[in-house]
Amino acid sequence: MNRRWLLLLQVLVGVGLIGLWHVLTTVPIPGLASDFRILPPFFFSTPEKVFERIVKWFVEGTIWKHLAITLTEAILAFVIGSLGGALIGFWFARQQTVAAVFDPYVKMMNALPRVVLAPIFALWLGLGIWSKVALGITLVFFVVFFNVYQGVKETSATLVDNARMLGMSERQLLRHVYWPSALSWMFSSLHTSVGFAVVGAVVGEYLGSAAGLGYLIQQAEGTFDVAGVFAGMIVLAAFVVVIDALVTQVEKRLLVWRPAAASERS
Repeated sequence: MNRRWLLLLQVLVGVGLIGLWHVLTTVPIPGLASDFRILPPFFFSTPEKVFERIVKWFVEGTIWKHLAITLTEAILAFVIGSLGGALIGFWFARQQTVAAVFDPYVKMMNALPRVVLAPIFALWLGLGIWSKVALGITLVFFVVFFNVYQGVKETSATLVDNARMLGMSERQLLRHVYWPSALSWMFSSLHTSVGFAVVGAVVGEYLGSAAGLGYLIQQAEGTFDVAGVFAGMIVLAAFVVVIDALVTQVEKRLLVWRPAAASERS
């Protein structure tokens, strides 16, 4: 599909959803009480009020501090969790004995509900950024770990055998065969990890902090400020989209050798 048409359709979907939200929260239903709405504004606010709140935050400058803190926490969680997951996943895939020994422990740690860990991290690391970073790392790490592990395991045996026949050393195999195979899997996980890193930061802020987007949302919720809650979520969503776009650009540069999929060529 032409890129401009795709962008136009994406914008139209967003406009349509906002328009539907506006209609459902502002237009009364014929035959019923004049103040009756399908979505009561008290619980769902209206697009106008939410937009006004976002504009107010940016004009007054109050949002920048919170954005900077959440961005710092999310980037640290994303970078540390991704690097750790990629390196350890690669190591486990190449060391079958190590993988077999630690397999049940990895599965047990992955099964732990992350929200339960948030108060523990706050107790250990305080209410500063590092307790939020730690929570984000636990969310990002396992996503990247399992994808890189599977990516290395899925490396074509024929390709490996041919490379060995050509005289490649183990180091050359790692660089030219195993890592390229794992990169496609890793970047597919990074798109998911972006959201998880932000979720970790925001949930940590929501449970205990003095700044950040999670703090803004928690304060708005505590005062029944529905417009503030929706405004915080929309800013957060836009924030994730921007970071994901940056990851996509890095992916295109690093995986320039990868042939385009059939859906991308059509």
